[in-house]
Amino acid sequence: MPFGLKRTLQCSLLAFATLPVLAQASAGLQAEDIFELEYASDPQISPNGEHVVYVRNSNDVMKDAKRQNLWLVDAKTGVQSPLFSDENRYYQPRWSPDGSKIAFLSDVSGSTQVHVHYIAQNRTALLTQLQSGISDLTWSPDGKWLAFSQKVEEKPAVIAKMPAKPKGAQWSESAIVIDKAYYQADGRGLVKPGYRQIFVLPSEGGTPRQLTSGNYHHSGKLAWRSDSKGIVFSANRIADWEYKRLEGDLFEVDFNGKITQLTNAPGREHSPSFSENGKQLAFLSSSGELNPYRNHKLNIMNWQSKESRMIAKDFDRSIQNPSWIGSAKLAIAYDDHGMRKLATITTKGKIKDLTDTLSGTTLGRPYLSGQFSANFDGEIAFTKGSSSRPADVAVTTSKGKVKPLTALNEDLLAHKTLGKVHEITYKSSFDGEPIQGWYITPPDFDPSKKYPLLMEIHGGPHLAYGPHFSAELQRYAAQGYVVFYDNHRGSSSYGERFAMLLKYKYSSKEDFADHNSGVDAMIAKGFIDQDNLFIAGGSAGGIATAYAIGLTDRFNAAVVVKPVINWLSKVLTADSGLVQIPTQFPGMPWEHVDHYWERSPLSLVGNVTTPTMLMTGEEDLRTPMAETEQFYQALKHRKIDSVLVKIPGAPHGIAGRPSRMISKIEHTLAWFEKYKK
Repeated sequence: MPFGLKRTLQCSLLAFATLPVLAQASAGLQAEDIFELEYASDPQISPNGEHVVYVRNSNDVMKDAKRQNLWLVDAKTGVQSPLFSDENRYYQPRWSPDGSKIAFLSDVSGSTQVHVHYIAQNRTALLTQLQSGISDLTWSPDGKWLAFSQKVEEKPAVIAKMPAKPKGAQWSESAIVIDKAYYQADGRGLVKPGYRQIFVLPSEGGTPRQLTSGNYHHSGKLAWRSDSKGIVFSANRIADWEYKRLEGDLFEVDFNGKITQLTNAPGREHSPSFSENGKQLAFLSSSGELNPYRNHKLNIMNWQSKESRMIAKDFDRSIQNPSWIGSAKLAIAYDDHGMRKLATITTKGKIKDLTDTLSGTTLGRPYLSGQFSANFDGEIAFTKGSSSRPADVAVTTSKGKVKPLTALNEDLLAHKTLGKVHEITYKSSFDGEPIQGWYITPPDFDPSKKYPLLMEIHGGPHLAYGPHFSAELQRYAAQGYVVFYDNHRGSSSYGERFAMLLKYKYSSKEDFADHNSGVDAMIAKGFIDQDNLFIAGGSAGGIATAYAIGLTDRFNAAVVVKPVINWLSKVLTADSGLVQIPTQFPGMPWEHVDHYWERSPLSLVGNVTTPTMLMTGEEDLRTPMAETEQFYQALKHRKIDSVLVKIPGAPHGIAGRPSRMISKIEHTLAWFEKYKK
């Protein structure tokens, strides 16, 4: 069914309350339901607070791709209407300062370009005819300009001069010469030569003007001066920036291309945001220490003196997206114990939580996620999610209450009985460290019965799961599994100390103890079948899974997704080595062979007896296919029951298309069913 026709009755929550029940309740999420899921992202509240424009994300079952449309919601009534709803992509909507126009990006013209929609006139203008990707779209305060960043490509390196090709000759493609340290990126392949630069464009159309230059990347959040004559941005303009990836400073560029450096502290300063009167500049900073995890701190700069001070210096969480909502207060987000919280912070450092329901912009696994925007009057729009629903649009009221505006998945999920998410806390057998986890019970759960346990380990490792909607884990629960997941040591949202417990210990017997103790805690609840225990995980979770089955044979079967198997080979072949080697290891591989080998699941493969499925995308550059194949071949040499599943065309984000997510889930279930006793 076309997207625009799919949910025309969905105008407000009140409308849903009066709809008749059209289908009887069914148990659990089915594989085909994944194509029908929707979620809201990038909600942008208007300057007067009356409307919210957001990206409505859905799936195209015929093209196996995500569809992104723009919808407008009345913040008072919840009535919504489509701005652009068809088979093209529309995203990154941004209100003009007077609220009369919305700039956005779209591929409707055949390539991604800048467009401006005039609200009252209901007319849309195509502003650009650019040749490469656009990001960081931002209005000037006077509404006359749009700023954005774009990659300016350069000619590829050439070493040898080839002889002239005879007319009509069919020679092989020219050799590709690589001379950069950072030369490949997962999901993109080889990085084309060039650098991201900042441009300005008249908001009524015209020729873009390049403001920045040099062999550095200039991108990220752009902050206009209040007089609309300059832009503040973050960049790493150090000569050997490729080797100093944790560094970055704030700069200002004017319309003549003059660049002025504003900060020079060790580490990275980023995410600038001007107060309404332009007298204060908020920004985030992180340490340049060679650690795998760093909190991001809030700073305020006096624009006249350029002096800065850190706000809430002792707050042991990472602050996100500081946005001014008055002359002495900002809206922020931060992660805490598996939840993403929307809060306010004063310029004196006083923090007030508004809601912990900022969630829902990732469908596959229950990662922390969510986005918000705020206007200068203090009105905030955000993505509201829960353990049973992906993100909807909500706003905060003047009294600090949360007001939901949409209910995008009620037509699909209201008549389904999903698995229920429960919290569990326990202590690790390694050192007694408290660990927080969750488990999902099947839709027809009966605590007097015994259920197979499926443990799923998150990636990162410095990321976090929480009680958030997960299509993958709900599918497992629908098939009768109790699904357990934890935030083991090294997870984010618990402060720097907890995150740093995995420094130089990724993977190790310590995080294995966190997982294993969680399985014991689940068994102690009395409804787990001890003869049917299963383990799975992706990326860092795939590493932990492969490591675990080298330490224990308690699991009936394992599914190891996009893992690192041999750190000695991984860090010198993947796209992430320039950051990973200095932050996650004590030195170079050839200097610390024993350390790299001890962290590698391949070092334990001689112990493995667990039947193992391995699954990786063929175009994965973060954990290259050769890592998976090393483990697969080692298991086959040992005659361990194992199977290798390659996902054609997939990068590290293996579930990036709906059918790939379904394939990942159903292969996992089929493998576990094979070994269920």
